[in-house]
Amino acid sequence: MNPDPLATGFSRRRGARRLAQASVLALPFAASTFDLVVSLDVLYEASVLDDRLAVREFVRTLKPGGVLLMRLPAYDWLRGRHDRVVHTARRYRRSQVIAMLRESGLAVDFASYANMFLFPFALIKRSFEKMSAGSRPASDLEFSLGALNHLLQWILSAEAALISRFPLPFGLSVFAVARKRP
Repeated sequence: MNPDPLATGFSRRRGARRLAQASVLALPFAASTFDLVVSLDVLYEASVLDDRLAVREFVRTLKPGGVLLMRLPAYDWLRGRHDRVVHTARRYRRSQVIAMLRESGLAVDFASYANMFLFPFALIKRSFEKMSAGSRPASDLEFSLGALNHLLQWILSAEAALISRFPLPFGLSVFAVARKRP
């Protein structure tokens, strides 16, 4: 699902069959439809005028006992050029995400920061960006090849082993799993 016709068209050309062009603020699905709702890096966008309303919409469409899996960018002070390019309206702390989920009536099963091992590198990069304040917006997303991909895969796999045992104290993203009460 995406509100942008370009995005849904792209997905359709790639073979996706069940697409919805809609906003998370007014989901085109009946109440209690889904066992799982996944929201990865959506609620932070400027087009989402009310992130709490969006979470309530997720809850509305979940079946009792259904699960919401969510990832959001962390720490407002980590804003950088990439955030301007992707129209970031907000970044979150873990405590904010937990509060938002509980206010919406969800039971939070797990919430943690993620991308902890990459955090120091991003912090240094964003600090340099802030020193060159007049720089043009640019995305952090670049294609990389070879050894770097293998290194990143190893780093994220190591982090996954940790995060399966306990919440991480900091990171570039906030990850949460919450359940609709029966």
